[in-house]
Amino acid sequence: MRNEPAVEVVGLVKRYGAKTAVNGLDLSVARGTLTAVLGPNGAGKTTTIETCEGYRRPDAGTVRVLGLDPVADSAALRPRVGVMLQSGGVYPGARAEEMLRHTASLHAHPVDVDALVERLGLAACGRTAYRRLSGGQQQRLSLAMAVVGRPELVFLDEPTAGLDPQARHATWDLVRELRADGVTVVLTTHHMDEAEQLADDVAIVDGGKVIAQGSPERLCKGGAENTLRFGGRPGLDLGSLLKALPAQSAAVELTPGTYRVSGEVDPQLLATVTSWCAQNGVMPDRISVERHTLEDVFLELTGKELRA
Repeated sequence: MRNEPAVEVVGLVKRYGAKTAVNGLDLSVARGTLTAVLGPNGAGKTTTIETCEGYRRPDAGTVRVLGLDPVADSAALRPRVGVMLQSGGVYPGARAEEMLRHTASLHAHPVDVDALVERLGLAACGRTAYRRLSGGQQQRLSLAMAVVGRPELVFLDEPTAGLDPQARHATWDLVRELRADGVTVVLTTHHMDEAEQLADDVAIVDGGKVIAQGSPERLCKGGAENTLRFGGRPGLDLGSLLKALPAQSAAVELTPGTYRVSGEVDPQLLATVTSWCAQNGVMPDRISVERHTLEDVFLELTGKELRA
């Protein structure tokens, strides 16, 4: 059923003793998309994902993964779902390539192990025991194990934590290819740029609930309006500039010779500002378009205080 969500969580509640970790959470992940789940420490995102993976039973609410119950139907789901844990899941004494080949052998149609080893830079450490791998090597091995079985859906927990820039971008490329091949990807990350670069949809979790969900573009547009800044001689006639700008725009001189134009910043507005400058003998410099970032939205919604 291609129209059915890959993951559908309705009213999920999960408690640990007196503490409610997840409190009526709703989440829907469309098939063939990449959804990034963001949240501060203690927000409930890890418990939510572990429940979707079948590692925890909900205290209330329903969870469906590929249309099945992740606990009751775990045997049917296991061949169809890949899981990358942030740590663990590998025998400490097993060699890296040995473990990957073993995982591949459990699937009917695994990807080419040699190609995957080369792709993720694991060849040099293939004969090294897992416990002796660096943190970045362990992350790459865990990612390889999650995708080697050609899953329909893959959960990735902090897939680029501890990776150097080259490995991080190689991981990004692999994740993009998974999505292009129709694999549904759900990832948790603390890297806002990673979510902005990769995600079709972003779910921000706090207080055990999804407090915002949408594409990165929609979430960022929902915050402060875009602004355009430029430099010029002090004391420009901003009344004249405002007459040339679209309705609902604003223009202020922040400091002598530094100006900010706010509103719906698009190519037409930029052209209007530069045309007005040319007509008024103004040589603009330091022109920059600034927008609300996903990190701005995240901090506005969840606060800036540190979490335990």
